[in-house]
Amino acid sequence: MNQSFFFYDLETSGLKPREDRIMQFAGQRTTLDLEPVGEPVNILVKMTDDALPSPGAINVTKITPQQTLLDGISEVDFCKYVTETVFTPDTCALGYNTVRFDDEFMRAILWRNFYDPYEWEWKDGRSRWDMLDVVRMTRALRPEGINWPITSDGKPTNSLEYLTSANGLSHEHAHDALSDVYATIAVAKMIKENQPSLFKFLMENRGKKQIQRYVDLLSPHPVVHTSGKYANEFNKTTVVVPIAPSRNGNVLVYDLRYNLEEILAEDEPSFYPVVKELCYNKCPVVAPLSVLDKADGWEKLGLTLETITKNWEILRKHPEFAEQMRMENENRPEFPEAVEPEQAIYDGFLNDQDKIKVEAVRNADARKLSDFHPDFDDERLPELLLHYKGRNFPETLSEFEMEKWEQYRRARLERQLPKFLEELEMVKDDFIQEELKLYLESLA
Repeated sequence: MNQSFFFYDLETSGLKPREDRIMQFAGQRTTLDLEPVGEPVNILVKMTDDALPSPGAINVTKITPQQTLLDGISEVDFCKYVTETVFTPDTCALGYNTVRFDDEFMRAILWRNFYDPYEWEWKDGRSRWDMLDVVRMTRALRPEGINWPITSDGKPTNSLEYLTSANGLSHEHAHDALSDVYATIAVAKMIKENQPSLFKFLMENRGKKQIQRYVDLLSPHPVVHTSGKYANEFNKTTVVVPIAPSRNGNVLVYDLRYNLEEILAEDEPSFYPVVKELCYNKCPVVAPLSVLDKADGWEKLGLTLETITKNWEILRKHPEFAEQMRMENENRPEFPEAVEPEQAIYDGFLNDQDKIKVEAVRNADARKLSDFHPDFDDERLPELLLHYKGRNFPETLSEFEMEKWEQYRRARLERQLPKFLEELEMVKDDFIQEELKLYLESLA
């Protein structure tokens, strides 16, 4: 098959991927030259009755739970559609901040509906990318030809809405998923047309193996790195060097903008984000130092080769610092403790036997599910199966299972209720407020 991009965007019931729900999915396939292929996708996904939406989120998107129930498809049908029709082999899934937000929601919905949460982003030539850090590096190093927006209080911003407005790009309905998709494609075209070399380099070096060639702990050397963790002053971009291994095969990098001995001399030294984790599989934007030799790159970052050389020499005199950072990072919880199997997505991979049983679950219709009780090895899966049946096929539950499902559902809604009511009071849109009150009553 021909390689293609699939630009996509989600509108969700809140900001927590492991707890909130996808309400709208929209996307457009393009060639690698960013020309559209086929018709756009625009789908609402039914809210499940074990989740309360964030009133703040609904106030922004204007998508009510009732609208999803009226016009949407079930999570089960949605997962089948996207895995079979959207994220096909040789597809690169991308958007604007998708790696850290939308992709996490996709993993979560696939996990709780008994799909592999990862295969859609790597198997059979699939991949992913993210335009946000591409925009950030372009602004930092190759800003020519593009109008870069600033907020009313004088701060630089890379908000998609501001960026399209500053450059006269169509973006009629910000926070509508399909409108945001079209805006992201327009921004990608703008960068590709104005800075084709940088666009091509970052596209070809977005994958884990390519990044590891530039950020190699066994042969460490400084590289340019752009990340939302860094300050706005130099457009989220600096020069880093890898110093220690991190969890899941990732690496800790040190910002060579800073003199380590000066930091250590402080009364209460702070090492973040001077030291941060670089995740190879999250499409981090890195480039060789040679990109700074053109267009006054060093000046744009407020750095010199002498500065980073000096700070790297100082860093190498303190090997104990790298070990300290490694241990502190290793002991820091990566995620909050899971209170339900849906949230335990990152607690481990399934073994081959459970993968076969999981496939059988998602391929089973309601009739088969009624008497289907696989002997799972993974302790997360029996409860996850009960919840899956309760959300999607409640008619398959026995009396005992129905009681357990309702206990779980009530406890989950009660856990979410205080925050829901607090946010609801802040919503000024009378229609949205009334709809959310009615939805709460319907769940009760």
